[in-house]
Amino acid sequence: MKTDERRRADAARWQDIYEDDCAVPPGTDLAASADELAKALRDPDPAVRDGAPYVVLRTWISRDVIDGTLRARLGAVMADRFTDPEIEARTFAPLVLDMIVSRGDFDASWLTAFSRWYAAETDLRGYDDELGWLHAVAHGADLLGTFGLHPEVDPVVMLTLAARRLLAPTDQLFAQQEDDRLARAIARVLTRPELTGAQATDWLAPIEADFAAGRTSGVPTTAAHTSNAMRTLRTLYVLADVGVVTERGGPVVRPRHAEALKRRLAEVLSLVFQSY
Repeated sequence: MKTDERRRADAARWQDIYEDDCAVPPGTDLAASADELAKALRDPDPAVRDGAPYVVLRTWISRDVIDGTLRARLGAVMADRFTDPEIEARTFAPLVLDMIVSRGDFDASWLTAFSRWYAAETDLRGYDDELGWLHAVAHGADLLGTFGLHPEVDPVVMLTLAARRLLAPTDQLFAQQEDDRLARAIARVLTRPELTGAQATDWLAPIEADFAAGRTSGVPTTAAHTSNAMRTLRTLYVLADVGVVTERGGPVVRPRHAEALKRRLAEVLSLVFQSY
């Protein structure tokens, strides 16, 4: 394990690179640097994990400084992190994979590892006073949306995974816009042109069944996951109406079969809507 002095020196070096517009210093061993950045993005210190190393890695990937071979190696490392015992390692892995998949790279094993983790993760804290941002649901949602836009990924599989995440029992109420991030991810997946009308709405059936089962004498359940789900679907309704940006700087696009989706969302949400 690195000493505190060495960790501070490393952090200062990445900060210098960041302040130099993320320019690559002469003589840099990119493979070693990629490994170092990957380690930094599992550091328990949020100033390290969520600071300059994160921005440098994102920039180097977007500029192709981290080339395809190194991106593939990083992707494998991040896929392994979904089973890491430390929450901060698990929840920052999707951020790095999102950078890589957004660049155009894809490996089915990354998708498998992510799919096994996302709905099963039980630590849904958004921000922790000691560890900083964790945000499993939000970070995972961003990757779900990016996977869902990739031509080698079945969008129905991603919609089903989103429903499983919403139905997973939890005592954690979404408090830091996790519902908005997940709704945006679902809306992005729903822009896939090959989706049929049935595919764009059928994934809502298990959520509808859960809402129906939770009703007692006309009073909706107060379970945390139900509250999370209803707020996510409300945001999705808005996005079905006004559209969503699928990629940075791109146009606003409405989901496929938007009107049918809105009707179906209204039907499902009516089960947990309390009128007075």
